[in-house]
Amino acid sequence: MNIGIIGLGDMGSVCARKWASKGFTVYGCDLPERYGILKEQFSDTSVIILQTGNDVARVADFLLFSVEASNIGKVVAQTASSVKYGSIISGQTSVKTPEIAAFEKYLPEDVHIVTCHSLHGPAFSTEGQKLIVVNHRSTEEAYRRAFEVFEALESQIIEVADYQQHDQIMADTQAVTHMGFESMGTAWKNAGFYPWDHGAYSNGIDNVKILTTLRIFSYKAHVYAGLAILNPFARKQVRQYAKSESELFKMMICEQEDQFRERIHAASKFVFHGERDFITLDPEVMKDFKMAEKADDYMPNSHLSLLAMVDAWYQIGVNPYENLICQTPPFRLRLGIAEYLFKNADLLEETIQTALYDKSIRADDLEFHSAVREWASIIEYGDMSGYLSHFDQVKEFFSDRLQEGAQQSSRLIAKLTS
Repeated sequence: MNIGIIGLGDMGSVCARKWASKGFTVYGCDLPERYGILKEQFSDTSVIILQTGNDVARVADFLLFSVEASNIGKVVAQTASSVKYGSIISGQTSVKTPEIAAFEKYLPEDVHIVTCHSLHGPAFSTEGQKLIVVNHRSTEEAYRRAFEVFEALESQIIEVADYQQHDQIMADTQAVTHMGFESMGTAWKNAGFYPWDHGAYSNGIDNVKILTTLRIFSYKAHVYAGLAILNPFARKQVRQYAKSESELFKMMICEQEDQFRERIHAASKFVFHGERDFITLDPEVMKDFKMAEKADDYMPNSHLSLLAMVDAWYQIGVNPYENLICQTPPFRLRLGIAEYLFKNADLLEETIQTALYDKSIRADDLEFHSAVREWASIIEYGDMSGYLSHFDQVKEFFSDRLQEGAQQSSRLIAKLTS
């Protein structure tokens, strides 16, 4: 079976190389101006580089669109007339609603649609990673053939019932998770300091926060923008996260201890109750992975970002453990440190006392509060250019340490999940 890939960017290239190494005949293309570059980049492989998407679609039995979610409609419209009769069409976008809409609108009815989403970045090989597969429209035979193609990636395949379920899970595991870490990065940038130079960010939980934030900002802004703005389920969850953070922050500055405690303990009971497989992060491992060569003296932290996340899950009725089936490393780490905080009675009590009465951390909480509002407004208004600009400003602030942070986070993830 001939495989065609329209969009040989980072992820498309990873898949192309893997499929070619497994003996498939792979055709691919990208923007016309990248034709020569791609010929050189793939010269050590059997991947055949063609000029246009129409050229690729014409020869592909299995056709993968690996383009930005914001461009999927335009690209599908340009190539739909060239797809082969009875071919299998897939997409590698991280939000499926606009992708499926484009497939339904432009593709002929005789093609099969079996779409996918790799839950890892291009820095990782496909082996052992999670891969979501959604059978949107196909015969049993076509689905079997598509499944064989996906199996060749040697990923852990997760079959999801429909694209809406996919997007609903991604709203929690990716869109809101990323926004939380983006808000932390923005707060530190606006405050004008690196968190690893500050005593309030020197314990194990904060090492995870810092490394995950740097990991996110080491990637491309458009990936996160598409996840947040184009996913129809994301705005509801982003809105609740911002609301939870704002309401908790108001209780903190008004020192409303009874209401604050009641809210935190209700959220804790909802999320962390019952018999389940808890993540149970190793505190010694979290402590070892840090950006600072020498940390300042330990200072308690309000952990407002985590309190707000757990409260948002509670308020919206989301059980985050159910979404671990489609987990990403940042989501697992975020749930893991939230669990670590809430299941450690002494640490949670210290956090509540700090949040309510420790004025030394209040300025940082205000910066975080403002950052959450900024990100929530950008997503609410669907401001794609604003999202990209906001992201890149923070990325520039941390630019000297992003590569180190991403490498450390990869080692941290490997250590905590081994």
